Amino acid sequence: MTIAALLDLGVPLLVVERAVASLPIEGFHLHRDHTHRSGIVAAHFDVHVEGSQPERTYRSIDDMLAASSLDDRVKGLARRIFRRLAEAESTVHRMPLDEVHFHEVGAVDAIVDIVGAAACLIHLGASEIVASPLPMGHGLIRARHGILPLPAPATVLCLQGVPTYAVDLPFELVTPTGAAIVATVAARFERWPAFAPERVGWGAGTRDLPDRPNLLRAVLGSGPGATTGSSLAGSHVVLEANIDDMTGELAGHTIEALLAAGALDAWAAPVTMKKGRPGLLLSALTEASTADAITTVMLRETTTLGVRRLGATRTERPRRFVQVETPYGTIPVKVSEGPYGPPTVKPEFDACARAAAAHGVPVRAVIAAALAKVR
Repeated sequence: MTIAALLDLGVPLLVVERAVASLPIEGFHLHRDHTHRSGIVAAHFDVHVEGSQPERTYRSIDDMLAASSLDDRVKGLARRIFRRLAEAESTVHRMPLDEVHFHEVGAVDAIVDIVGAAACLIHLGASEIVASPLPMGHGLIRARHGILPLPAPATVLCLQGVPTYAVDLPFELVTPTGAAIVATVAARFERWPAFAPERVGWGAGTRDLPDRPNLLRAVLGSGPGATTGSSLAGSHVVLEANIDDMTGELAGHTIEALLAAGALDAWAAPVTMKKGRPGLLLSALTEASTADAITTVMLRETTTLGVRRLGATRTERPRRFVQVETPYGTIPVKVSEGPYGPPTVKPEFDACARAAAAHGVPVRAVIAAALAKVR
């Protein structure tokens, strides 16, 4: 319903088609049409999966997104949504995050729904996303693991901190995927913010509900707090903290934690602090929409008493990913071209390291093989 509402709001279907076409998944096609709910004409979007699909783990999906040619903003948002969903499933099933499975058809649905929604939201470039409190149905639902109560356990975990309310309907009104999307992208929740509506889109669900139209409404507008630039479309923040008691091991761990939480980049540099004390300047570059979450990680993982927040812009070289076949398997290679000098070519190191370990060869051999296929 999320994609349907955003398409009805004016996002071209081509935005979704191009986003999912950049991923190495097949055996499905997208279908968009219109239907009526209580006299309202609404868009309906569906993913038709053909034949069997492999089970996919969270780790394999995240690696696929990381190595894809998706726009970096779409990629980052999709990975954050998937991580929220996987963390919820990991908690429910008491299993390591990387081993969480998205089963067959459901995996394709989740990939398309999350990547498609991320692509639509980045295309719209809203400076802030506000959502209403979410309705929770009741009853039971049959899932792969058996009979589950509603709201589904993963849905509840995805919505931690999100306002909800009970509805006397024995149906699943918010799915885990939908919960992960709205909980990740919404800056705040209220019934109707103070703003001037400009465009409205309606997305229809498949089920007919007895007491209300099964619709999701997306409204684009402007308000007194509107700002130029978009938290989803490119506004960036640099977070900084000076720390005088951090070891190199802890700095490395914190950098990994910041990146895992959605930071675009993170680093540590030696500095001389007051009274001549040696220390580290810990920094993270993040989109404005995730600055609060990254700040929380920085405060949690270090002994700093405060985090500075600086506005930032960045000029990016155009980039794309190509998949090259080597004797050690398929390796994603980042290619940067454009007006800022000669092209640069760089195989993705993590993929090269995994291939090297699997074949018992040095990483540099895999890198050389990948470069040879591009140049």
